[in-house]
Amino acid sequence: MAAVYEESRPGYPQQAVDWLVPSDAVRVADIGAGTGKFTRLLERPGREVIAVDPSPHMLDELRRALPMTDARPGSAEHLPLEEASIDAVTFAQSWHWVDASAGPAEVGRVLRPGGMLGLIWNLRDERVDWMRQLGVAMHADGDQYTDEVGTPQVGAPFGEPEAAQFPWASTLTRDGVLDLVRSRSYFALMTEAEQDATLAAVSTVLATHPQTAGRETFEFPYVTVCFRYRRL
Repeated sequence: MAAVYEESRPGYPQQAVDWLVPSDAVRVADIGAGTGKFTRLLERPGREVIAVDPSPHMLDELRRALPMTDARPGSAEHLPLEEASIDAVTFAQSWHWVDASAGPAEVGRVLRPGGMLGLIWNLRDERVDWMRQLGVAMHADGDQYTDEVGTPQVGAPFGEPEAAQFPWASTLTRDGVLDLVRSRSYFALMTEAEQDATLAAVSTVLATHPQTAGRETFEFPYVTVCFRYRRL
């Protein structure tokens, strides 16, 4: 599962990373780092990046992809980091798993005063018709872009959020699209028959929709939604 996740899940636009994390941040922690899709974009000369994830399998994949990165087991509620030791903390596609009370308090513990908490999500842009039909075929819900994206409520010790959005596209082959479906957590909970039916429905959309029929690669439109919070 971790290998499929690494191969199929999209990355993130660099402009979103630069907006979330101050250029002078020297020590940055990426929490819920998974296989390191976002972690690798944080790295730059003179910066120390620490990746934290609760899954040993995800961390193994991250270490294979980023052998020089400091990768540690842990969670938002129990961070393996010293108090006031971090300039910026990021959560890519993972803040929705965080305890609403314990998470902000623990992140606030490890951030230096004035440090930045950055939250980021890739949302499928279903304003594009074939993506809307694909979402139906995938049985995907909750990670599509709408014009009214809710702002995550993050309590003390953080101030009011700033928000930004970045439209972009990820290129996938047909097999890559099917692997993207297989990488989703709900897919693993389906019966074998349900999985086969879902993959067949996705293949039908790709083969028959006027915007995708006959194509060998597909431009997956996303809107990357970002929120940043300053530690008070």
